[in-house]
Amino acid sequence: MDMGTESARAKRPNLATVLWTPYGTSRTNDYSMNCAMSATASNTTLATLITDEQSAHCVANVFADGSLADDVAISLVDIGREGWRLSLHFRGAPDEKAIRALATKAAGAAAGRALTFEHIAAKDWVRESLRGLKPIATGRFIVHGAHDRALIPLNKIGIEIEAGLAFGTGHHGTTRGCLLAFDTLCKSLNGDRRKRIPPSPLRNSTPARVLDLGTGSGVLAIAAARALRRPILAADIDANAVRIARDNARLNRAGGIVRVCHGNGLAAPAIRRHAPFALVFANILLGPLQRLAEPLGRLIAPGGRIVLSGVLASQANAALAAYHEFALERRIALDGWTTLVLKRAPAVARRKPRP
Repeated sequence: MDMGTESARAKRPNLATVLWTPYGTSRTNDYSMNCAMSATASNTTLATLITDEQSAHCVANVFADGSLADDVAISLVDIGREGWRLSLHFRGAPDEKAIRALATKAAGAAAGRALTFEHIAAKDWVRESLRGLKPIATGRFIVHGAHDRALIPLNKIGIEIEAGLAFGTGHHGTTRGCLLAFDTLCKSLNGDRRKRIPPSPLRNSTPARVLDLGTGSGVLAIAAARALRRPILAADIDANAVRIARDNARLNRAGGIVRVCHGNGLAAPAIRRHAPFALVFANILLGPLQRLAEPLGRLIAPGGRIVLSGVLASQANAALAAYHEFALERRIALDGWTTLVLKRAPAVARRKPRP
């Protein structure tokens, strides 16, 4: 999910995890950290506050939008029973009195007193934060880390995603919504094998061409490749995500059939070359989805489907309006996010006039 960013920090409903990167820009998909801080390991200071949801958001907003935004990575986690854990990861050693004063100003004296500080030696924080994530079962798919590899049942498709700087560990509602939608669509896509369709370079004479737009970690492309056993095209605007998606595809024995290309939006030549597609995953955000609606719609084959995600429940109608030429086939709501399965009308065969 990396085709654009939109700021909607305090208004996103029911998010289990919300994180801020520097400059006050939010990135929400599975689990993300300040990439600049993660890439260059250094000693850091962790400030932690356990409080109610409103206070946690108020304190987080102060640091996300304030003068310290460039030097702090912020995470908010719903820990249940109406409690939230706010974690502030500072580069180096901040002025603890000043930090406590800002928390007090944002949420009251109790929040300032409850703030605790811990000085931590350099680590790969992205990898450490993701190591404890449990496997996520979605339909026939189980997204897991290396430590759970041996626990995957034989009748399930395991997708191993290691911690990294790309987005997509399968835990976020947007990714899970796409996997649920694809799990249902697998039967119809496999059923197309009986149809005689001219071969294409990507498809190698198999019927359904699939595109994962904004692939991130590559989890959706890998799921498609493992389930359909045919070549899949994936694309991302982030060169680092492209590298990680390729690594993940090889890790999941799909490196030979998942092709990952780098490009802004639909600009990658491979996308144009291999269109039209029977299925497109677009797990990005509302703004990019709206901007891409017309050109993306032209890349969908007659009767093909597009799975839109990265859309808040309140934004679903706006997304549907942008893709008004498609019929809504299914709507999946998870954790405040909505995944939409849209279908393009099949081609109508023209009858020959009678002599």
